[in-house]
Amino acid sequence: MRFDLMDLRLFLAVTEAGSITHGAAAAGLSLPAASQRLRDMETATGVTLLDRSRRGVSPTSAGEALAHHAILVQRQMAQMRSELDEYAQGRRTVVPLMAPTAAITEHLPARLAPWMTAHPEIDVELKERQSSEVVRAILAGLTEVGIVSDTVNTEGLHLRPFAVDRLVVVASPGHPLATLEHVFFADILHENFVGLAQGALQDNLDGRALIAGGRLKTRIRTRTFESICHMAAKGVGLGIVPETTALDFQQRTDLATLRLADDWATRRLSVCTRASNDMSASARSLADHLASTDS
Repeated sequence: MRFDLMDLRLFLAVTEAGSITHGAAAAGLSLPAASQRLRDMETATGVTLLDRSRRGVSPTSAGEALAHHAILVQRQMAQMRSELDEYAQGRRTVVPLMAPTAAITEHLPARLAPWMTAHPEIDVELKERQSSEVVRAILAGLTEVGIVSDTVNTEGLHLRPFAVDRLVVVASPGHPLATLEHVFFADILHENFVGLAQGALQDNLDGRALIAGGRLKTRIRTRTFESICHMAAKGVGLGIVPETTALDFQQRTDLATLRLADDWATRRLSVCTRASNDMSASARSLADHLASTDS
């Protein structure tokens, strides 16, 4: 049997996403091309590598064995690229970085800017993912650096403090909840909401609502936390945003904020990597910078 690097990359992307469609997109392939590659891989091995169902796909025992070896190959390729980068003077390097919504919008711009200015030859490919997806991607070798919350299992990975992220509920000053200091998520599920059009945080909130036995009644979805604050202040519905956004908006417009009292609403964010000797030089430099207290 012969697999090329694209086969391995596609297989890891599909197992990470739990979907052939999303895995194909992550690997930069069309759905028909990706499906044909996967079928060819199963034909070459003579075994079923993926269990397919209406909910998506998951690796079989044989697929898990293939994923394990594919991860090793990815790591070796990363080390090879790191060593070659030492000799490729002037050549541009791209460092993948995955992080949750709040980290991307609230913390990373200011933290990334000075490092990117100091390294004009390095670009950052920033992708928004939930913490659990970031962990899977690092373990699979799809990214070397990620930001994760303390709500996920990171056994076997290296963590360093990055930031503390707190979620708050925002409302108009005249809303009946505006006089409260805090509220539990389950107690406001009956309210109308303003949400994000897409993103890891909105996916998390939608999932939390289902766990609590309900669904968010979202009147409108916007693209930014700032827009959520603006519409919540006008009485369109409640919003859930990072505390830093709410406090900044309060300096300019009347807005009521309530602490979201659920444990998951206060998250300690960490820089997550494998052991440093498994990383490229550029990724290690970025991770060290993000984890430094004066970055």
